[in-house]
Amino acid sequence: MEAQRNVLPILFLAVILFLIQCVLAQRVSISSQIERRALLDLRSSLGLRAKEWPIKADPCTSWRGVQCLNGTVRNITVSGLRRTRLGRLSPRFNVDSLVNLTQLVSFNASMFPLPGSIPDLFGSQLVRLEVLDLRSCNVSGPIPASLGNLSRLSTLYLGINNLAGSIPLALGLLSNLKFLDLSGNSLTGSIPSSFGSLANIERLELASNYLSGSIPPGLGSLKGLQVFNVSDNDLSGSIPSQFGNFSRLLELDLSKNSLYGSLPKEFEMLKSLQKMVIEDNVLDGPLPVDLFSSLFELEVVDLSGNKLDGVLNGTFWSMPHLRFFDVSSNNFTGPLPALSSNRTVATTAVFNLSNNLFFGTLNFSFGRFKSIDISGNYFQGKVVDDSGRNATVDKNCLQAPNQRSSDDCRLFYTERGLSFDNFGEENGIQPPAAEYRSENRKRWIFILAGVLGGIGFIVILVLVLVLLLRRYDKGIRNQRGSTDIGPIPDGDSPQLPKDPTNVDGSGDPFTYEQLLRATGNFSGTNLIKHGHSGDLFRGVLEGGIPVVIKKINSSSFKKESYMTELDLFRKLSHTRFVPLLGHCLEHETDKLLVYKYMPNGDLANSFYRATNSDDDSLKSLDWITRLKVATGAAEGLYYLHHECNPPLVHRDVQASSILLDDKFEVRLGSLSEVHVQNGDTHQNVLTRLLWKSQTSEPGPSGSGSTSATCSYDVYCFGKVLLELITGKLGIGKAEDASTKEWLELTLPCISLCEKELVTKIMDPSLIVDEDLLEEVWAMAIVARSCLNPKPSKRPSMKHILKALENPLKVVREESFNSVRLRTTSSRRSWSTAFFGSWRQSSSESATISGHQNREGFSGFRQSGRVGSHGSGGGIEHSSSRKRLSNEIFPEPVEIQDMERLDEN
Repeated sequence: MEAQRNVLPILFLAVILFLIQCVLAQRVSISSQIERRALLDLRSSLGLRAKEWPIKADPCTSWRGVQCLNGTVRNITVSGLRRTRLGRLSPRFNVDSLVNLTQLVSFNASMFPLPGSIPDLFGSQLVRLEVLDLRSCNVSGPIPASLGNLSRLSTLYLGINNLAGSIPLALGLLSNLKFLDLSGNSLTGSIPSSFGSLANIERLELASNYLSGSIPPGLGSLKGLQVFNVSDNDLSGSIPSQFGNFSRLLELDLSKNSLYGSLPKEFEMLKSLQKMVIEDNVLDGPLPVDLFSSLFELEVVDLSGNKLDGVLNGTFWSMPHLRFFDVSSNNFTGPLPALSSNRTVATTAVFNLSNNLFFGTLNFSFGRFKSIDISGNYFQGKVVDDSGRNATVDKNCLQAPNQRSSDDCRLFYTERGLSFDNFGEENGIQPPAAEYRSENRKRWIFILAGVLGGIGFIVILVLVLVLLLRRYDKGIRNQRGSTDIGPIPDGDSPQLPKDPTNVDGSGDPFTYEQLLRATGNFSGTNLIKHGHSGDLFRGVLEGGIPVVIKKINSSSFKKESYMTELDLFRKLSHTRFVPLLGHCLEHETDKLLVYKYMPNGDLANSFYRATNSDDDSLKSLDWITRLKVATGAAEGLYYLHHECNPPLVHRDVQASSILLDDKFEVRLGSLSEVHVQNGDTHQNVLTRLLWKSQTSEPGPSGSGSTSATCSYDVYCFGKVLLELITGKLGIGKAEDASTKEWLELTLPCISLCEKELVTKIMDPSLIVDEDLLEEVWAMAIVARSCLNPKPSKRPSMKHILKALENPLKVVREESFNSVRLRTTSSRRSWSTAFFGSWRQSSSESATISGHQNREGFSGFRQSGRVGSHGSGGGIEHSSSRKRLSNEIFPEPVEIQDMERLDEN
C-alpha cells in the first residue's frame, strides 16, 4: 500500500507533463526570420511595451495577440495592448513591416490609437486579409480604393474615426464581405450603387456621416442583409420599395435624414424585422394598413418626428415582443384604437403617442401599461384611471389638470363637426362656427389692447428712467468735470487738470533734463524697441535705479495715446500692471512716461535665453514658468474684464505686451490701447440700458474701436497660450494667411479624447512627466476654446483663469464625479461655459480634413460617441450627430444632465 501511494503522485505528474507537451506541440515556434524581423519592426513602430511583446521570447508562443499556424503569423491583435511612454507621446499609423507577413489573415487594432491615414499596403500587399478592424483608432484621410482588391475580406470595421471623402466604388467588389462598418466618420458623397453587388453582406452600417443623395434601389438585392443603418446623414428621396426584399432583415435604422414620401407597402413583407427606426425625416401619408399585424417580431418601433397621418391600426397594442413604440410628433388622427378587455397588451412596452391629432374618449385604464404618453392630443372625457405614474395625459381636453384651453378644444372639435363635452360642465352645447369666430375676434382685440397698453407703459417707464439717469450724470459732471478720453472704469469721466505735470496718481513728475541724462540723450544704444505707441529706452535714474522710458512724439502719435494711459494709472491700480514711476509732459513735442524696469523683459524676448554652454544653444522656459506666466496674464485681463465697470479691453494682448520681473511674475504692458468695451460707454445712458453684446466683429486683427470687445482679448490670449505650448512665437502679432494656415494645422491636434495628440504640437524642448503633460493638454483645450471664431462662444476670462489655476480639472473627468444639482452655480458655470465653448469651437473652427460641415465651418469632430449599438464587439457610438450639440465635445455626464434640466 505504501508503494502504491508513492507511485500515484509520480503518475499524476507524468500526466500533467504529457498534457503540457501536447499543448506546446500545437504552438509551433515562428519558422521565418523575415517574419520575426517584421514583428520586431512592428513592435518598434507602434511603441509596444516589452511586457506585451518580449523581445527575447518567441512571438508565436509568448507574444500577446499574435497567433501562428505552422510557424507562420496569421492573426495580429494590438487592440488592448499598451505602449511605452515614448510610443504614447508619438503615436502613428506606421505598419509598413506588415508587408513581410504574407500569410496574415486578420489585423485587429480597434481602440488602439493610430493617427494618420490607412496605408495602401493593406489592399495592395496583404491580399490574404479576411478581417481588418480599425474601429476607434483616430484614423483620418480617405478610404483607400485598393481595399477593393481584398477578395477574401469578410469583415471591414472602420467606424468611429475621422475618415473623409467619398466611399470608394471599389468596395462593392468585395464579394465575400459580411460585415461593413463605416459609421461615425466624415464621409461625403452618395452611397455607392456598387454596394448592390455585396451578395454576402449581413451588416451594412453607414450611420453618422455626411452622405447625401438617395438610397440606391439596387440595395434591395441584398437578400441576406440583417442590419442596415444609415441614420444621421443627409440622405433624401423616398424609401425604395425594393426594401421589401430584405427577408432576413433584423434592424433597420433610417433616422435623422431627409427622406420623404410614404412608407412603402412592401414593408409588410419584412417578417423578421425586430427594430424599425425612421424618426426625424419628412415622411408623410398613412401607414400601410397591415403593417403592425404583419410584423410580429417587432421589438422597437420609432416613427416619431415625421408628417405621417391617417389612423392607426389597433394591432400595435398587442404585438407580442414589443418593448418600445413611438409615433409621437406626427399628424395621426382619429379615435385611439379600442383596447378590449380580452385583448393581450404588451404590458412591458413603452408607448409614446404624444403630439398628434388623436381625439375622442379613452375607454381603458392606464394600469395595464408599463408607460404611456398621450399628451399633446385632443382626447376628451374622463380619465378612467390616472392614479398611477405610468401615464402622461397633459395638454388634451380631458377632465384632468394641465389641459388645453376650452377655446382650443372647442375650435378643434367644431372644425371637424364633432361635439365637445366642455370638460363635463353644463351648457356644453357646441356653438355655431360663425358665432365662435366672432367671439374669438373680440377676444383677440382685448388681448391686443392689453399688450399695446403694457408696451406703452414700459416705454414711458424707460424714458422716465433715462431722464433721471441723465440728470444724475449731469450732476456728477458738474461736480467733477467731464472729458471724452481713455477708459472710464467707474462710469464717470473726471477732467484732467490743465497743467498735465500735476496729474495725481500717475507717478512722480520728472524734468526733461533728468530723463535725458538717464538715457544718454536717448542714444540708440539704449533703444529697446520701437513700440506702436512710442519708442522704449533703457535708463538709469540718479541713485542707480533702472527704468524704462517711453518717448512719445506728439506730432507722430495721437495725444490720446499717452493721456489715456496716464488716466488709466491714475484711476486703476493692480499688481499685474507694469508700475508707472512717473512722467514728463513739459516738452513741447516729446512726452515721456517712466516705468519700472522688468529684468526679464517681455515674454517674446525671454522665452528663449542663452545657456552657459559652448555651443551657443538657447534654453526655453520650463513648463512650470510657462503656466505661471499664463495664469498671471489671465489675472490682469480678468481685472480689466470683470472688476472694472464698465469692462475694459486691453486690445494688444500678445507676447511683447507681457512683461516679466526678476521672478517671472507677469506685468501687463501696452496699456495705451486700453479702451471701454464697445457698447458699454458712459456717454450714452440709453445705450448702456439697451446695449446688446456684439454678435460679430471684424477679424481678430482689427484695430481701433472695432476690436474693443472682451472676446477679442480672449482670442488674442488664446494665441499666446498656443505660443507657450508650441514654443512658436509670433503668431499673436497678426492674423495673416500664414498664421491662419498654422492654426488650421495645429488646432486639430487638440482633442479632449486623445491626450497624446497634443505632443505633436508641444514644444519639443519641454520635459514633462505624466501629470505635467495633462497640464499642457488642459492649456491646449483652453487655447482652443479661446480661438473660437464666433466671439459669443468664447469663454470669459473668469472661466479661463479658473481653468488655468486648476488645469487638471479640465481634463480629468473624475473631478466632476461629485457634481450634482446641489452644487454651487459658480462650479457649474465654469464647467458649462468651458465645455459649451469647446463644443462650438470643435464644430466651427479649424479644418481637419478640408470638409465643410453642415453649419458651413470646417469640422473638427471628436471620435468619442455614446448612444447606439456599434457593429460587433460591443463598441458603442452615437447614431445621433446632428451634431454640434452634446457629443462632439465629450463632457461629464452630470454636466449633460444639468444642461438638460435647464433646457426643460
